[in-house]
Amino acid sequence: MFWKTQIPVFIVFVVGMLTLLQWFIPHYPLNQIQVHMTQWFDIIAVFAIVLGGLNLLKLQFAKITARQKDWQYALVTIVSFFVMLVFGFTRMGLSPDDGVRLGSHLQQEGSNFHWMFFNVFTPLSSTMFALLAFFVASASYRAFRIRNAEATLLLVAGIILMLGRVPIGHLLTAWAPSYLQLPAIQEWIYSVPNLAGARAIMIGIGLGMVATSLRFILGIEKSFLGGDE
Repeated sequence: MFWKTQIPVFIVFVVGMLTLLQWFIPHYPLNQIQVHMTQWFDIIAVFAIVLGGLNLLKLQFAKITARQKDWQYALVTIVSFFVMLVFGFTRMGLSPDDGVRLGSHLQQEGSNFHWMFFNVFTPLSSTMFALLAFFVASASYRAFRIRNAEATLLLVAGIILMLGRVPIGHLLTAWAPSYLQLPAIQEWIYSVPNLAGARAIMIGIGLGMVATSLRFILGIEKSFLGGDE
């Protein structure tokens, strides 16, 4: 149907062109487009968060009712969701005189939300990041197996970087000139070859974003319509 295909494509074209032009014509009213679009994005994001929360509850409730594997964790998720929701919308833990600004209790020490965030959520987040070290070590072991010249180069660079960032690396090469010590070599690898590769990747990402954006603006890419369009 026309209103399901061509109208959305037309809206994307108009919005995309206006957003593009405001970078080349920084004058009123085009220079105000980014401000308004940022506000619209924030409004849409709020509704997306609400829908995401409802979808989370739906999936977790379905897991509990079906008694799927590890359904107990789904129960913990739901309870935690509602606990933080209640603490976020109320001033529990604070007296009526501890500030009146709307939402101030979210960052005010003494509120239940503040306590839960810094004493429960933050330690759990730190634990998850700490566990990532073991996954990185496992992935490094698999990636650093010497199979060809590229893998050998990766292995040598990885060893130098790891040793150069710990005290033992300095001790092992303390006898060498300063520019041949492991900390200096790892700093050169990190600042020169690594930075050059990172810039090349960022340039590729930028070109890919430009190409993808033009495909959306010109109506070539219609995957946002859903279905087979």
